[in-house]
Amino acid sequence: MLPLRLKRPEEPMTMTTATRFKDWTPAGVIPAVLLPFRTDFSIDEPAYRRHLRDVAAVRGITAITINGHSSEVHACSIDEQREVLRITTEEVGDRLPVVAGVYADGSLEAARIARMAEAGGASALLVFPPQSMSMGGQLRPEMPLVHFATIAAATDLPLICFNYTLVGGLGYPHETLLRLAESIPSIRAIKDWSGDPALHERNIRALQSLPRPVTVLTTHSAWLLSSLVLGCNGLLSGAGSVIADLQVALFEAVRADDLARARAINDRIYPLAQAFYAPPFLDMHNRMKEVLHLLGRLPPAVMRPPLVKLPAVEIERLRQAIAASRLDRDAVGLLAAE
Repeated sequence: MLPLRLKRPEEPMTMTTATRFKDWTPAGVIPAVLLPFRTDFSIDEPAYRRHLRDVAAVRGITAITINGHSSEVHACSIDEQREVLRITTEEVGDRLPVVAGVYADGSLEAARIARMAEAGGASALLVFPPQSMSMGGQLRPEMPLVHFATIAAATDLPLICFNYTLVGGLGYPHETLLRLAESIPSIRAIKDWSGDPALHERNIRALQSLPRPVTVLTTHSAWLLSSLVLGCNGLLSGAGSVIADLQVALFEAVRADDLARARAINDRIYPLAQAFYAPPFLDMHNRMKEVLHLLGRLPPAVMRPPLVKLPAVEIERLRQAIAASRLDRDAVGLLAAE
């Protein structure tokens, strides 16, 4: 039995901003944006608004994701997450669906964040796995089932299940993903970061073939071409904060079975993917901020602690990746001329 709709007395369920994208199905290219900070670690609202406008202007994207890894949600209070949502809906909410992250270890807190996001105008929710899953939660499939059921009881929005790699204990086994998809009707998509290409393909084939299909959005940005060729119906990636145009071009080339064009686009993505996802992996979004600063699109990169500034030698490697990927030239226009 699913838990009853949860409501705390101090949190009235008053809708402040109705979503303009009712019953939206997550699919296509969905960038996860960054969150600029000032040197005092406060949110740099003018820079964030510019960043949102830049990303939203990319032809072919289908939504924007906020309050995720790329925007350092782990270091943001719920009030700051609410403010990020407010700013985002003001800037792009009339043009694009907004996917809001639900990052919480406890299911009741996750439900509270879900209600906040729905009230603020989000069109879908990206649900992160609870950290408590890392201590053997894979052996308790009822834990994610209860977690998602609690959130689903608190909101009518479509849910995207963030499926981590099984390494480290936060990922959901294939059988658990199927149980979630079949048991929670509001789960409309999986953001798949299973890591293993064989498991990734198994998830794609099974989930997208269900009687009520569940979209697989890849987040394997380090090997995006290979992942998309397996048949994902979309992608959701922090790298889209930098190269959404290239991601759209790659996605469209794969959908058109144009392998030559897809490989040419992938050749431009590859140097940046290698730079973004090099060890230590946790610096991926730090590097994306640095690249946008080097391109003149963001102020100097500031990360909230415990993340720290990249060393000069790594920033130089990012400069080289920018040159190798030819980011100072228009992606689609250049490819059409080659």
